[in-house]
This record gives sequence, structure tokens and C-alpha cells, in this order.
Amino acid sequence: MQHLPNSLETERLLIQRLKYEDAEEIFYAYASKLEATQFVSWPVHQSVADTNRYLRQAVPAWKAGSAYHYSIRTKAENRLIGSVGVVNDKGNIQLGYVMSPTVWNKGYATEAVKALIKQLIVLNGVYRIWTFVDVDNGASQKVLQKAGMIEEARLTKWFRFVNQNNQPRDCVLYRWPN
Repeated sequence: MQHLPNSLETERLLIQRLKYEDAEEIFYAYASKLEATQFVSWPVHQSVADTNRYLRQAVPAWKAGSAYHYSIRTKAENRLIGSVGVVNDKGNIQLGYVMSPTVWNKGYATEAVKALIKQLIVLNGVYRIWTFVDVDNGASQKVLQKAGMIEEARLTKWFRFVNQNNQPRDCVLYRWPN
């Protein structure tokens, strides 16, 4: 798969390759907030040091082509409000995102996901774009549906979300309809 661009722009957002310097903003915007991280695969961060550890693997993954992680910033204030990214397994692309609770229900996640998918669908070698969400995460399901993804399956006891007592949870699998 070809590399993704370092930055994307939408009407309201600047979507930029994650940098080590983003650590403190990431921590305070969403990584330290249990409500924001309830449905992600990683534990809520207890300190900026946790966020720095994450960035030490996320930033080099870009160069290796195995994952592409972006910050999401508002154009108006240049404020970091979330992140969006993909894990690349030889063209099998898993999409993920997380947003600050302060900007929920404003369409930012949908806008960012649409912008990233627009880049992915034209890349050579991409044959599948997918993600899964907790069956109880209705807001995220709406984001994916508005971005054009379709439900592919309901998966029983599919994933253990670390911030939900690590209990197996039912999930919904979404994919890009190519």
C-alpha cells in the first residue's frame, strides 16, 4: 500500500500526522478520560508518560507503513479534539478513532472518518476497510453509517474492552462497501 498523506483538511478540521509534541494535548483531550476511552482497545492513560509511551510506537509505525495515526484539530482554534487512524495489514485496513467528549455530537468524527476513507479508497493495494464497535456504542455506529460504511456482521463476545472490566462484549463489524 502507498503511504497516506501527512495531513488532510476538511471544512472544519486539520487532520495531521501524530507527533511526539502532541502528547500533552492528547492526554488532556481524550486519553485520560474514561468516558472517551470506554470503547477503545487500550487502557485509559493515567499520566502524560502513558501517552508518550503510546506515541513512541505510533510515530515510528507510520514510517514502517504498518499504521497511520492522525490528530484531529479544529481549524478555528487549532485545538486537538481527537484522533483517527488505521492499522495496515498488507491492504487489509482497520479503521479507528476517538474523540474528546467536549466535541461529541458535532459531526467531527464523521468528518474525519470520511476524509480518511476518501484517501484510502484510491490507494493501490487496499482491498478491505473495516472496523468493529461495541454493540452498545450507538454514537460510533452512527458515525460509521454516515461515513458510508455498512454493517457486515454481529459478533457475539467478540472483544474485551479493557476499560469495561475486560469482559467479552458483543460487537458490530462494519466495512467499506467496495
